[in-house]
Amino acid sequence: MNRIAEIKRKTRETDIELRLSLDGSGLGKIDTGIPFLDHMLELFARHGLFDLEVSCRGDLQIDDHHSVEDIAICLGQAFSQALGDKVGIVRYGSAYVPMDETLARAVVDLSGRYFLIYNVTNTRDKVGTFSVELAEHFWHSFAEHCRCNLHIEVLYGRNQHHILEAVFKSTARSLSQAVRLDDRIQGVMSTKGTL
Repeated sequence: MNRIAEIKRKTRETDIELRLSLDGSGLGKIDTGIPFLDHMLELFARHGLFDLEVSCRGDLQIDDHHSVEDIAICLGQAFSQALGDKVGIVRYGSAYVPMDETLARAVVDLSGRYFLIYNVTNTRDKVGTFSVELAEHFWHSFAEHCRCNLHIEVLYGRNQHHILEAVFKSTARSLSQAVRLDDRIQGVMSTKGTL
């Protein structure tokens, strides 16, 4: 099964090309113009075992908001496209990830319905030049365009870099579980017969 998606999005604010393979080996080729986001997406690819390429040229002279939002939109669309009719996927995934003093949990349902719960306390406003508030907006835009239920929570943590890293890693690992194919599943994992 070829579970690959390519998304292009060009607006007056951003020009994005994104390629995703759900059945990859964790290769990330990321160039967003936002170093911390590059780091987060590289580890997202690695820990989810997704192959992910992202190129973004955005209006960073204004701020990072448009680029972060539009990359998340494209990533969500790519998951949705690559999953297709969702036949045979496990559908649910969950993962706990520790990062030194931090512990994060992510739970996902690839239900076709959008909902985000994001219970993450921010300990400072920026990591490098990255505005920490944009992390929640990233996952909001992702979940909306992936059409999934996504619950992200940091149980405890102090270092903001560690907090966001644990969030991206746990979400990657939960998605990796949810997209997994299981040949015991006939059709889709729903009594309704559709997702």
